[in-house]
Amino acid sequence: MSMKKLLLLSCLACVLVPAVYAERQPLANAGIDGLYVRSMEQVLRLDDNQVDLATAALIASERWSDVVPGRRYLERLDDMAYEVRDMIEARHLRAKYQAVGVINEYLFDIQGFGTVAEATDPNDLFLHTVLDKKMGYCLSLSVLYLSLGERLGLPLYGVVVPGHFFVRYDDGRTVFNIETTSRGATTSDEYYIKKFKVPRSGKGLYMKNLDKMQTLGCLFNNLGNVYSGIGDFNTALEVLENAVVINPELAESRMNLGNVYLRKHLVADAIEQYQQALKISPNDAKAHLNLGNAYAEKGDNSRAISEYQYSLKLDRSIIDTYKNLAVTYCKQKRFALALSQLQYALKLKPKDGEIYSQLGDVYSKMDDCQKAMVQYAKALRIKPKLAHAYYGQAMCYHQQGLIDKEIEAHNKALALEPRMVGALVNLGNAYVVKQQYASAIGLYKRAVQLNPYDATIYYNFGTAYTNSGDFSAAVTQYEKAVEIDPRMGDAHNGLAYTFYRLQRYPSAMEHIQKAQELGVHVDDKLLSAIKSKLR
Repeated sequence: MSMKKLLLLSCLACVLVPAVYAERQPLANAGIDGLYVRSMEQVLRLDDNQVDLATAALIASERWSDVVPGRRYLERLDDMAYEVRDMIEARHLRAKYQAVGVINEYLFDIQGFGTVAEATDPNDLFLHTVLDKKMGYCLSLSVLYLSLGERLGLPLYGVVVPGHFFVRYDDGRTVFNIETTSRGATTSDEYYIKKFKVPRSGKGLYMKNLDKMQTLGCLFNNLGNVYSGIGDFNTALEVLENAVVINPELAESRMNLGNVYLRKHLVADAIEQYQQALKISPNDAKAHLNLGNAYAEKGDNSRAISEYQYSLKLDRSIIDTYKNLAVTYCKQKRFALALSQLQYALKLKPKDGEIYSQLGDVYSKMDDCQKAMVQYAKALRIKPKLAHAYYGQAMCYHQQGLIDKEIEAHNKALALEPRMVGALVNLGNAYVVKQQYASAIGLYKRAVQLNPYDATIYYNFGTAYTNSGDFSAAVTQYEKAVEIDPRMGDAHNGLAYTFYRLQRYPSAMEHIQKAQELGVHVDDKLLSAIKSKLR
């Protein structure tokens, strides 16, 4: 007796069910190994013909969303498939492809399934959520559609294009596409190729019939991208690494994994993924943009500029390319070029407050605070809650020695973005200037919690403790600074002074010598005092 019959017969003890249910012929997927797996690791070891897409998708629900009783949803899917099969049989449909119209009627008219406009919530991608809410995104609705299809024995396949997913019927003779976000409407290949800018090279997986494992990989890709979008980079990394293992020829998976690597500062890994994506889609402007970002993070500004320029050659409408190219030109002090890139961006988007704010940054780096403040003011008129513009104003006030105004502007920035590390650190520095060390220390504590790998923050932290007279605490912070950056001479100099005040003279001498070796000008009086204590 099959597992399905055991499940159905067990219901007879508590609910009066018509006997015909126990006699029903099994569904087309009955008995395959994929129905009985319990973990994603087991799913990934299956041959594709043994995968049950719905079971695999529900295991993904159990692993990456709130724990759900996946088996209950499988029973619901089976019941839905039985209902569709009954409708098909009642209409005496001869051709298999005619079943597609019945599925459309059942899902979109009878059951009332609808479309989520954007998948910004990971839950919208899970099969169990689609079944509960009767709403889904292009891929999650397609997974539901395909799950019904495999239970009915229909030759349905998932198809991926850049940024979209749909279903295709293909029995070898009759072929047509099914758009699940348009109530199952039939749409041509050319429509997808044109709308989603499918590369014509033929490389990769775009526009091809996917097997069930490849469809699962596409689900992982979308999940990982959405988790990345909400800042859950650890989950995004796990899901996307699985996506790339399953679909190494899907450029989007490579791109999204590269983006997560870059957010986690794994620059070499990010570059590798972007390069692999470009082997599949060599004319992808966003891939060249992202590769440029990775080179910029690495400090290879020349390569970054080259990638940005090539991205613009392919697509001159991507605002971020102009912005990032401007940032890189600024690093090289090529300010005129930076300004010209931002002016190009403004032609495309004249009411973008962030572009005006970035113009302010360029003028600030040119030491022209007057022009910078004009741009920041324009930015805030367009976007009054733009934290970066307030931060830019604060930096200009700092250059002008207007500490109280600097503090006020930093506080406005932090009110909008409490996790802005630069504002926390620079506000702390301003409080050190005003000798308000307790306030500075509190801000540095917040900053190191958000960015525990920045040696400069620990150095500033140590300076605040030194000025407040807490030399033991200062040593702790300076030591963290040199642990991260052993060549930070100023931190070694700080250690020399604090060790001297703590009467740890050999340590003081070790660090003042190290500071000298690193080119830091040390206090001759301090050096003489340390030497005298060691005689």
